[in-house]
Amino acid sequence: MTDIKQGRGPENAFVGLVKEIFNWYPSHYPAAERKLLFKLDLSILIFACLCFFVKFLDQTNISNAYVSGLKEDFGLYGNELNYFNVCYYVAYVVFQIPGMLLMSRPKLARWLLPSLEVLWGLCTFAQSRVTNVQQLYACRFLVGMLEAPVFAGTHFILGSWYSGPELFKRAGTWFICNPLGSMVSGYLQAAAYTHLSGVGGMPGWRWLFIIDGIFTLPIALAGFLVFPGIPDSPKPFYFTSDDIALAKARLERAKIRKPGKLGLDVFKRTLERWHIWVFVFCYICMIISGYPDSYMNLWLKEEGFSVSQINQLPTVTYAINIVASWLGTTMAAIYPSWVIYTGATICIAFSALCMIVWNIPKPLKFVAWYVFGVSGCLSPILYSTVNTVVKGDSEERALILGAMMTFGYSFNIWVPLLLFPTAGPNGAPRWRIGWPVALAFHVLLWAGFVTAILIHRRDSKRESEENHNEAEETDGNSSAEEPVLLQTEAPVKD
Repeated sequence: MTDIKQGRGPENAFVGLVKEIFNWYPSHYPAAERKLLFKLDLSILIFACLCFFVKFLDQTNISNAYVSGLKEDFGLYGNELNYFNVCYYVAYVVFQIPGMLLMSRPKLARWLLPSLEVLWGLCTFAQSRVTNVQQLYACRFLVGMLEAPVFAGTHFILGSWYSGPELFKRAGTWFICNPLGSMVSGYLQAAAYTHLSGVGGMPGWRWLFIIDGIFTLPIALAGFLVFPGIPDSPKPFYFTSDDIALAKARLERAKIRKPGKLGLDVFKRTLERWHIWVFVFCYICMIISGYPDSYMNLWLKEEGFSVSQINQLPTVTYAINIVASWLGTTMAAIYPSWVIYTGATICIAFSALCMIVWNIPKPLKFVAWYVFGVSGCLSPILYSTVNTVVKGDSEERALILGAMMTFGYSFNIWVPLLLFPTAGPNGAPRWRIGWPVALAFHVLLWAGFVTAILIHRRDSKRESEENHNEAEETDGNSSAEEPVLLQTEAPVKD
């Protein structure tokens, strides 16, 4: 924020803000550190972004396939779309924490995600060959099992190499592959429906899963070469011994503890602290409140739009999501994160109120669906905050990230069936009960996040006072020369 504070007048302040947003390799970093960050960005970010892209390509594919012929081909006129998601989320929940704890092990961290990616790609191919709905249920379960540690695991990896503003900026950049995958899925399904229907004797919706699988396998193979795992993992070929030493020094100075012994004590000390309770509550609220935001295609189908329009019009929401994810998370590294959360919550509340009223002009309904895209910044800010707040305990951090996904997505197993049914008087996309509940949980998410920031601020102040008192009690130690701090030690902006 130095450039912004020193700027004279609004124009200089704006220029300073722009510089801060795009300043990924600050000039005051030593050359070796800038080079290390560049290597990390090329290896971690590129592989993680591609993995995340194909994951959300697949997650959106099932919905796009449903409205592009799958429903009619298999005679799905009940809640089958919700049941697809239930199968996926059951596996996702069951394998989440075990996968995250494995991710915290240095010898496994480098190979786990690429290996899962290969198996995941094969299951994606299998979805294109199903002949009945039961086979598709089984495929969705396997996909959820193999995908379980990818999301939280990537956040864990990012938090194992980066901290402070570095972490927020990269988490936001990585997260844009969520809406990007969803957006591209719409265009791919529209193209597959138009140009590939009947090719090879298959409808267009089957081709979408084939295309997804074709994307996946090369990414997995690249992961075996470039994905570095965590700093204590086996060294990849492009890192020197000096690079690893510098990476560990950065984490030590930023007070990020390296992985220790994995035992039952991890669960004991985690449950005794406030972090897991507040952050898991926040993520449960995020999952429940955000469930209906991505089902604009069901409304378009009800309104009688063409298949091509149904697949393409929702991509505007994903485009807004991309901008919000990157810019909002980057701004949270510059300004207090609760300010960004408050602004996004106000926008989302407006859209939710429009959906509750429902009988509004169609152009306003489009605006409301599109404004939901602002929610793109909420998840990466929350996860980056977890990585920053719990940086002193690697195992606790892994357990919390896994628990957030486990308990959050466990609600996706049963909540959609009650609040967001596909059919019936309270069914999609009207959701007379679901939309008010979604609004309430958006507000609870905001309240939970602000509570976490306030408690962290209190703990940091208390720790600072204790350190100050200890320094005063030590003869002469308070005047000792302190080491130069790296930029990575910047605290979370709360």
